[in-house]
This record gives sequence, structure tokens and C-alpha cells, in this order.
Amino acid sequence: MKTLRYRSGLALTLLGMMVLLAACQSTTGRTLGQNIDDSAITASVKAKLAAEKIATLTRIDVDTNQGVVALNGTVQSADMRTRAEEIARQVKGVRDVINNLRVQAAAIR
Repeated sequence: MKTLRYRSGLALTLLGMMVLLAACQSTTGRTLGQNIDDSAITASVKAKLAAEKIATLTRIDVDTNQGVVALNGTVQSADMRTRAEEIARQVKGVRDVINNLRVQAAAIR
């Protein structure tokens, strides 16, 4: 009797997980795994930018969709803009980088 209840519980759990995963995919058009991969890529890019002290000195927003990283915001120099893109390209799983970073205008003295 316990075996039958165990199998029924397991079947219901698996059915619930399948419904949950299907619901996740139906709302975004993407699987849970794809959403997790993009979140991991975003976190990794942000961490590497912070380690280089690029993101802490500037305002860079990082968004990832299907392995394509979009960098948005403002940096202090053209070199920082280029370096931020290089860093993003080095992250595992990144297929492409869209660099929308703007260089901050120099302050007038």
C-alpha cells in the first residue's frame, strides 16, 4: 500500500513540475533553463565589470536575452566603453554583445 501511495505522490509531483515548467515557457516563450542561463550570464558580466571597477565608477545596466548581452548606460571614456564590451564577450555563454554605452561628456570648467 505504501508503494502505491509513493508512486502516486511521485507521479503527481512530476505532473506538477511539468505543468509549472510549461506555464513558465508559455508566459515568456522561453524555457526555465533559458531564463536561468540568461540570469547567470547577466550576473557574471556584472561581477566581472565590478571587479574591473568599471561598473562601480559608472552606471552600466546589463540585460541578457538568449545569450545576447545588451550594455546600456554611461561610462567616463571611450576606453571604458570598449573594455566593458570586451569583458562581456569573455563570459561563458555570451553569443553576442550589443554595446549601447554612451561616453559621458567632459565637464566644462
